[in-house]
Amino acid sequence: MNYHIKDAALAEEGKNLITWANRDMPVLNLIKKRFKKEQTLKGVRLAACLHITSETANLAITLKEGGAEVFLCASNPLSTNDAVAAALVKHYGIATFAIKGEDNDTYYKHLEAVLDEHPNQTMDDGADLMSLLHSTRKKQIKDLVGSTEETTTGVIRLRALAAEKKLKVPVVAVNDNLTKHMFDNRYGTGQSTVDAIMRSTNILLAGSKVVVCGYGWCGRGIAMRARGLGARVIVCEIEPVKALEALMDGYDVMPLKDAVKDADVILSATGNKHVIDIHHIMAAKDGAIIAQSGHFDVEINKKAMEKVAKTIRKIKPMVDEYIIEGKKIYLLGEGRLVNLAAADGHPSSVMDMSFAGQALAAEYIWKHKGKLENKVYSLPPEIDSEIAAMKLASRGIEIDKLSQEQIKYLNSWEEGT
Repeated sequence: MNYHIKDAALAEEGKNLITWANRDMPVLNLIKKRFKKEQTLKGVRLAACLHITSETANLAITLKEGGAEVFLCASNPLSTNDAVAAALVKHYGIATFAIKGEDNDTYYKHLEAVLDEHPNQTMDDGADLMSLLHSTRKKQIKDLVGSTEETTTGVIRLRALAAEKKLKVPVVAVNDNLTKHMFDNRYGTGQSTVDAIMRSTNILLAGSKVVVCGYGWCGRGIAMRARGLGARVIVCEIEPVKALEALMDGYDVMPLKDAVKDADVILSATGNKHVIDIHHIMAAKDGAIIAQSGHFDVEINKKAMEKVAKTIRKIKPMVDEYIIEGKKIYLLGEGRLVNLAAADGHPSSVMDMSFAGQALAAEYIWKHKGKLENKVYSLPPEIDSEIAAMKLASRGIEIDKLSQEQIKYLNSWEEGT
């Protein structure tokens, strides 16, 4: 088995982490049990570019139990847990190519390595595998029956590809699942981002002024959690409806150029480029902390910061100090997605739903191979409902059901006032 990890001696520690995460992933465990019995994914050679965490490990194990051959690489240079990577190789026989802190060349070598295994399905978090398959590895496209995409950033890239009529593979956008973006993005990103800020800086959020760029599901979650810890939150938006929603939710709303002037923490969660640009950084106060929760490290103009900084030094792990025009500006997680660079990422219980969606999307693609067009699909709503129902059942929660009278009423027009 080919693999590239940091240290095989970390495998026992990694197995413990995987087991710990598993206890909070009951929906994925139910799917794993069915997959194992039915061998749902027999014949699948699946290359996955995901964050190599203990939760991802449980997804990979589920796919393998279902009959798939799985090949893993990291979707971000700082998101790998080296112990988990070692355990995947040693204890679960899953080919893994990931090392925390790997340089850009190694990152792309790992992407190439999983594609060298000649997959017939891919699973992405950010669409890097799809990008390679549509650029430098076009000859492999014919071997693919489909792909799945985990995150907002990746879905944006793939929809752009589809809009140009250049998408050559059917893709299921798992991020479209309500059980993914409403929960993973809001509660997972919200908690893990705030956790990362507190772990890396140990600042007191109560009374601090926190600026959140973007009021999508991730931005909502971050704003909610920061306010819950007593922060004074300002939201910056470009879309009037979202800006109005933030205002109605009780946050201050203003342009970023004004918000940064007195901000203690400035966060971007948009998926766009140079949201926090150099003119914002120049306007920030001494001691401002900057971070991002977007997938790619483009939301903060780090290169411009490096160009104007008098000095740059590492204060502590994942905290770099930039001296710019006499002010100290602190960048967290090297400007990468802070919740995985400086913390443990999303809680297992919320990834349970997201990865249930990934597993069922992989099954959906395999069952429909040859029948799907080259476009971006959402999973059928009934599968989303199935995930939610399993999650509720795992918590011992029952809900009401419509009576036949109610069903008839909702499907008729005759009965009125």
